[in-house]
Amino acid sequence: MSVIAYLKTQFIIHLLLGFVFVVSGLFINFIQLCTLPIWPISKQLYRHLNCRLAYSLWSQLVILLEWWSGTECTLFTEQATEDKFGKEHVIVILNHNYEIDFLCGWTMCERYGILGSSKVLAKQELLYVPLIGWTWYFLEIVFCKRRWDEDRDTVVSGLQALRDYPEYMWFLLYCEGTRFTEKKHRISMEVAESKGLPKLKHHLLPRTKGFTTTVECLRGTVAAVYDVTLNFRDNKNPTLLGILYGKRYHADMCIRRFPLEDIPEDERECAAWLHKLYQEKDALQEQYAKDGTFPGQRIQPRRRPWALLNWLFWVIVLLTPLFSFMFGVFASGSPVLICTFLLFVGAASFCVRRLIGVTEIGKGSSYGNQEFKKRM
Repeated sequence: MSVIAYLKTQFIIHLLLGFVFVVSGLFINFIQLCTLPIWPISKQLYRHLNCRLAYSLWSQLVILLEWWSGTECTLFTEQATEDKFGKEHVIVILNHNYEIDFLCGWTMCERYGILGSSKVLAKQELLYVPLIGWTWYFLEIVFCKRRWDEDRDTVVSGLQALRDYPEYMWFLLYCEGTRFTEKKHRISMEVAESKGLPKLKHHLLPRTKGFTTTVECLRGTVAAVYDVTLNFRDNKNPTLLGILYGKRYHADMCIRRFPLEDIPEDERECAAWLHKLYQEKDALQEQYAKDGTFPGQRIQPRRRPWALLNWLFWVIVLLTPLFSFMFGVFASGSPVLICTFLLFVGAASFCVRRLIGVTEIGKGSSYGNQEFKKRM
């Protein structure tokens, strides 16, 4: 094992990475709070500023994937489709099987220059997660409780507010509603059988309300739907902790573009279109399992230096005074100061671990188990 590979496995290094992310995130959230008075004066200026601020935080997670672990993302798509990336408003449909699927999506957003303006239909609980939810609040992310009778008005108003967004955005939808597990899949397929729908092998039954409402509200703003089917080579099941330990993975992403005018306006027909799309996604995953590759032209989008430069800026700004403070504490020889500092380190470690826990499959919600049963 090389020295660099060894260092990537060390707790103290992980703690320093977490310190930079958390403290810079709090700084960024405070600056975002200070931008609120700009909204009544210039809504679009407020949005431009918050896109830059969000980029400064989210790109730190992207560098973990791109530069720290060296994970690569290969696209399988048509050149004409790739030429449009980052140049139009789109809805993105992504399968929800892996802990780092969102990170692979953010990596693609970064490489095409739209990381700061990316959007998602997120569960309400994330609004209260420090850094993540707080940043999303300032970005006008649409939150939902995943109870449609309560969510409809909130989701519709949130989506309509994005119709005049000044920067190109990718609006991400996890149409399955929750991350894939074997238990949720079994229950989901029981629902599919009861409704006379074709069974899926690699996906949960898609929930159509969020998709049809998003298409309806953003029609005229969004140019297309990108269907993204993600898998990892060698049957790997990557985790955020694995990325933190420097494990290298290779993600393959099959991307298909559907012009919005080709998607039915009628709600029932639109829902049927989505079900058909997931049958096609299932076939793509079946082909990948057989051949180890997706159809389409292989494209390796280049890494940009800006995420790394942003991270180095925060490392210098935050770690320089931290090391100076640490030296002063231990040089003082004061048991009270040393114990206080170690307690702070322990608390910081706990907070970082809790943030990582948000992504873990094993700690995912039971939402899919309960909701699919209700639909039977």
